[in-house]
Amino acid sequence: MSDCIFCKIVAGQIPSRKVYEDDEILAFHDINPVAPVHFMLIPKLHVASLFECTDAHRQILGKMLVLAPKLAREQGLDNGFRTMINTGKGGGQEVFHLHVHVFGGGALRPM
Repeated sequence: MSDCIFCKIVAGQIPSRKVYEDDEILAFHDINPVAPVHFMLIPKLHVASLFECTDAHRQILGKMLVLAPKLAREQGLDNGFRTMINTGKGGGQEVFHLHVHVFGGGALRPM
């Protein structure tokens, strides 16, 4: 999508502090972190939100969730971390490209 900021990051049109990249997934540090470590995993394929996911997205969703703890450990989150997927405006989603937040490294408010 030409107006999607995350698609522009995937295309290299906007710089990011990359944590990980392969053919299907990009992970990069959040520009407005809520914790000492805060990065996001996104599929390179544009999917607006978790609402849009179907069985066809099962593999990429699984890959993202399995990759999250590996990258969290690499970023120093050996004591645990939080994941979050905001879905839709009512769920607090601001960028409409599916993304999984991974954050930790400090005191997190209880949910």
